[in-house]
Amino acid sequence: MSEAPSERDYEVQARAELAAWKRKILKKPGVVGQAARAVQGRINRAIPEKVHLAITGVIEQMTRGIMTGAGITTPEPMLGISLAEREALVREKIAFYRTTAAAEGGVAGAGGFLLAAADFPALIGLKIKLLFDIAALYGHYGDRPAERLYILQIFQLAFSSPGHRHAIYEAMTRTGSTPVSLEDFDWRKFQQEYRDHIDLAKLAQLIPVIGAPVGAIVNYALVDKLGETAMNAYRMRIFG
Repeated sequence: MSEAPSERDYEVQARAELAAWKRKILKKPGVVGQAARAVQGRINRAIPEKVHLAITGVIEQMTRGIMTGAGITTPEPMLGISLAEREALVREKIAFYRTTAAAEGGVAGAGGFLLAAADFPALIGLKIKLLFDIAALYGHYGDRPAERLYILQIFQLAFSSPGHRHAIYEAMTRTGSTPVSLEDFDWRKFQQEYRDHIDLAKLAQLIPVIGAPVGAIVNYALVDKLGETAMNAYRMRIFG
């Protein structure tokens, strides 16, 4: 059985992973990404307008909930442990939420339009709870407005178009370029980017027969992506 890496070795590894992640998220979209946008448009046109309106309304409501703190319980921050210990706990938390999201997506995808549409608010809620849990594991107070803003930026970094993602990354890494209060946050842009980014994957969950496996796979992948984004966003803070 191999020994666990030292804290210094772990930090070197974490820095390397952070650098690789930065290159990935700042990479310009290729031909496949452009083609996916075209497919997304065709799927959007096939989905009933009332479903689109319901999804948009849910995203807006959930976003306002984050901004005001309504219905969100923030865990106590984890203090006095090493980065390796923190990230072991973070990975466990991500794995738990991935499994939960996949199970929800499979059940919802098998239930047709109504259940699949209902999976949108459930998945958003899981994602938000995951981010608050990760913030606490990295030693931050999720009930503070500045931390909520950072959480919203992480969400956008994970689920936005390349152009907007680049802008968010630059804002997160430049002092003084982030919103100074929740009132200044552009929640409408937030919900539009989120919906446009995940529509192609999530709306396929509404298609009969293939909805169940698609729902499970997509939910798993979306939560996994958010977890990876959150880990590296907090590493950016730690490493400056």
